[in-house]
Amino acid sequence: MLDAVLAPSQTMVRGTDVPGRVMLRQGGSAANAARWLGRLGMRVQLICAVGRDGVGRALVDTLRRDGVVVRATRTRRMTTGRIGVVVSSVSDMVGSAERSFVADRAAADALAPADLRSAWFRGVDVLHLPAYSLLGEPLGSAGRWAAQLARINGAAVSVDLASSGPLLAGGQTAAQALLRSVAPDVLFATAAEAEALLGGWALEGLLAFAPVVVIKRGAQGASILARGEGMTPIRSDIATRPIFSSDTTGAGDAFDAGFLAAWLEARTSGQPATESLRRATLAGHRVAARHLARAPQELDIR
Repeated sequence: MLDAVLAPSQTMVRGTDVPGRVMLRQGGSAANAARWLGRLGMRVQLICAVGRDGVGRALVDTLRRDGVVVRATRTRRMTTGRIGVVVSSVSDMVGSAERSFVADRAAADALAPADLRSAWFRGVDVLHLPAYSLLGEPLGSAGRWAAQLARINGAAVSVDLASSGPLLAGGQTAAQALLRSVAPDVLFATAAEAEALLGGWALEGLLAFAPVVVIKRGAQGASILARGEGMTPIRSDIATRPIFSSDTTGAGDAFDAGFLAAWLEARTSGQPATESLRRATLAGHRVAARHLARAPQELDIR
């Protein structure tokens, strides 16, 4: 997805203009996570759909420079997806900056089950799916088929709720049924997304959908929930050093990448589960901090 980021330097006024910055950047939740996994030295693929246009070519080229193998279906019928991001004019701590989005997903939603190749899933350790990849048609069917292909090949599956609005458009019952059908091994969510999905129930209710749940709390760190023996859930609240930023776009995806990279390493090293989850959470925060510390790069569209 192309991110068109609007960062006003003062409060916006209806009916007139204010100074600020307008930046065109590489975006898309899955792409953000993939590029940071690539930067961390992981072997990573992104399966996506883009239009046959300059934006699509630029996005694919940018990801390849970060070491991502891009499996892109290119469609003539639609342009590459774009999203408008309006960020607050006031610097704030990670996770609390005000952001609003206008999504024109276009080609991003055109990925179909027939576009997937079973060979892409051989030897894969984990399939990461933003909730966007499970919604709409044909993309939703492609995402669910990808999860099945991953399971067939012995891979774990992680899901990030990503945005409560699209996920809950059909109601809580439908959203919960969708998550149960995918049965992720790891579920990522912000506190607000988790509360919206559960409708006021305790956060431990998320363990009905995944054995490991990561609640991202921005400046307040994160909460880790895991299924314990019997009926008692295990909860760890992990505090981190607050980081200040006026634009946190993509930081949550960077967190996912750092967490998954460390989690996969821990699974092969035989670390105790609680310690591996703590270390993975801290790794996720370190990568999110790196993301926020980097100067935003304009997309080179030629």
